[in-house]
Amino acid sequence: MIRWGFISVFLLFAFALPSYSQDIIIETEIMPLDARLKCAETFVTHTLDHTTTSPRGDIVQQFEANGSGVAINDLDNDGDLDIVLANHADMNTILWNEGNLNFRTERLTHGDSRAVVIIDVDGDGWNDLFFTRTASAPSYWHNLGDGQFEHEFLPNIAEPLYSVAWGDLDADGDLDFVGGTYDAALLDAFGQEFLLNSGAGIYYYQNVDGVFQPRRIAYKAQTLALILVDINHDGRLDIVVGNDFAVPDYVWVRTDDDWEISNLFTTYSHSTMSYDFADLNNDGNSEIFSTDMKPYDDNPATIDAWRPVLGSLYSEHTNPNNPQIMENVLLKQSPDNTYNNDADNIGIDASGWSWSGKFGDLDQDGFIDLYIVNGFIEFTIFSHLDNHELVEENLAFRNMDGMSFEPMPEWGLYSTSSGRGMSMADLDMDGDLDIVVNNLRAPAQLFENQLCSGRSLQVDLEWDAIHNYHQIGAELLLHTSAGTFYRYVKSASGYLSGDTTRIHFGFPSNADIQSLEIRWTDGQHSIIEIPTQTQYLIVHRKDDMK
Repeated sequence: MIRWGFISVFLLFAFALPSYSQDIIIETEIMPLDARLKCAETFVTHTLDHTTTSPRGDIVQQFEANGSGVAINDLDNDGDLDIVLANHADMNTILWNEGNLNFRTERLTHGDSRAVVIIDVDGDGWNDLFFTRTASAPSYWHNLGDGQFEHEFLPNIAEPLYSVAWGDLDADGDLDFVGGTYDAALLDAFGQEFLLNSGAGIYYYQNVDGVFQPRRIAYKAQTLALILVDINHDGRLDIVVGNDFAVPDYVWVRTDDDWEISNLFTTYSHSTMSYDFADLNNDGNSEIFSTDMKPYDDNPATIDAWRPVLGSLYSEHTNPNNPQIMENVLLKQSPDNTYNNDADNIGIDASGWSWSGKFGDLDQDGFIDLYIVNGFIEFTIFSHLDNHELVEENLAFRNMDGMSFEPMPEWGLYSTSSGRGMSMADLDMDGDLDIVVNNLRAPAQLFENQLCSGRSLQVDLEWDAIHNYHQIGAELLLHTSAGTFYRYVKSASGYLSGDTTRIHFGFPSNADIQSLEIRWTDGQHSIIEIPTQTQYLIVHRKDDMK
């Protein structure tokens, strides 16, 4: 149940903006958060009741090494954000948030999963569960609203997808999604039969009156990561797919009636394992980040551990004209609208054998930071290492005023538990971002944020007149005396991991909030004047979509 009292305010906004004539009816609830009583100036590690395992126990074969994802969102509408962890060999797990970082464990009836997204598929106001599987069609769990989920079949979704992302791609008010296969793993599991039966590729699933209509837009894929982001600033979500191995990443932009391949990206990671995007310098433009494999130091022990990889994979990248490079890539938009790599210049090109890399303002200074989880386990590639494991530290990078990133070992986020999926959210309702990591062959971890710097505003959007209830794809701008900060409502990012729809803004303690601007998915704008001390705001839009 909700722990806080609230103030309900009913507002009618009739805007005189040049290109918008629709009146927007909004009701807001202002929620106080728990005061931050713990200040350790670091993150505190908690072990969670879930361990992602491989089918052969300690012997981890090639594609079993990929682990599984994690998602965070509110499943029971009590205001606390719950955690769902996918599993490969054992059962998937729901950790019901009962407050104060206490969680009640529920095991689902299947594992064999890769990605997990918590998304309101049918727009009834209750978040559902969507898992991709290791070698079969995705699994959909319909939220019945009473703490129970019903395992239901979604017609026309039969492909063995690996990574997915949801959004209103045709601007009709309901949620579509895009999914991609990981052909190397499917070839290993099924042989040539799978490829000959034309199951591979990237699929766009358009939601037409509650029925998903699949369309294949690419015929081969090694999809480890997938995001939906507006790269050409036309107000429509575009598709960015991160492929492993020699298949270059795919980028499609939405035209009036079709998808068109884009060549706006000049550089790609070779083995793209993760994608995320954020406005890193508060200029209104998103930068796009992908992770790959590159040692984060050159000491003898590291080079010896990486020896098999350095000898094989890196030898393939001697052509300077190859747009694929074996390192992390940060794509920044140039005046000619192309996206060029700036990762080396700002210090985030090398972070190890990296999986999920995601953005969030961890220290609440108004600039979005970066966290990356690392490590690999595989009994042939790393047969020369103890337990066949490349042990690496996760890395936290602080955003230095939008100009560069610096490692932050003092934040205490340098776990060596072989992370895979990862997401960020405020799990103890104290205002700052905590982090959950789904490790492989080790218990999942929750990193409690006790940095105690800055202040925050968190926002939930709700529009019950359409099926995109939580407004996936909306953009929020927080105007403050310290500048304007930009955030985007996403369904998924990083590696196999779902994002909470609750938006977090961090800003300096001495800054005053001026207003919150919402750019809804139908193109309408709202501007809300809110008290400076507001910490958590729920915005309910009540009008119908015209």
